[in-house]
Amino acid sequence: MKKLALIPLLLLSLTAHADEREWHPYKKLIEDLRIDKFYALPALERDKINLFLTVKPVNKGIKPSDVVLSVVQGGERQQLPPLSPEYRLALVPNPKWMNGDAKIMTSLPKEEKSAVGWDATTPLPDGLQWNYNAVMGSVGQMNQAIKKMAGALSMFAPSAKTVTFKFNHRAQLKVGGTVYNTDAQNHIKLKPDSDLLKENPLMIVSERPFEAELDSE
Repeated sequence: MKKLALIPLLLLSLTAHADEREWHPYKKLIEDLRIDKFYALPALERDKINLFLTVKPVNKGIKPSDVVLSVVQGGERQQLPPLSPEYRLALVPNPKWMNGDAKIMTSLPKEEKSAVGWDATTPLPDGLQWNYNAVMGSVGQMNQAIKKMAGALSMFAPSAKTVTFKFNHRAQLKVGGTVYNTDAQNHIKLKPDSDLLKENPLMIVSERPFEAELDSE
């Protein structure tokens, strides 16, 4: 999710390979990004949101597969899931690692830096037709979640404004009597409409998007 980090993106040095050095304390990373606050919300207050940690190297030549992260605590080591093509990682706080001195290690060369933040998407119901509230209601839910994650800083927190539907090809999305066409990037960006949230019409797509991302723009 662009520009929705609760704090400025962390610019962290990813050091290591052969000697594999510490990147960041696990607990501090989770707490700095308020990921623990998100998962502390009741499930019904975040059921329209998928939250992802993002690790995006400043060096554009570094591919997601080049970034290998592992958690080390005592004599135990566990590799985290690989980054997606969007440099994302689903990271649900592990209570064991939150309560200990767990460290996140990296495989990248010394002195490489990465911007660390989070993205959010909304899980789409099955099929090519969905109720409007089930999808576009995610914007309001995200904003409520951001306020609770930010706590005392909520007045300075950013807000989600749109859902961007991403397709592999040119596509159409119909809401009631209105038809939307993909742009040059095969995206359709919609803002939630208060009247449509009340009416809750069907949303019908010509093909299924591969993602629906929450955005601040």
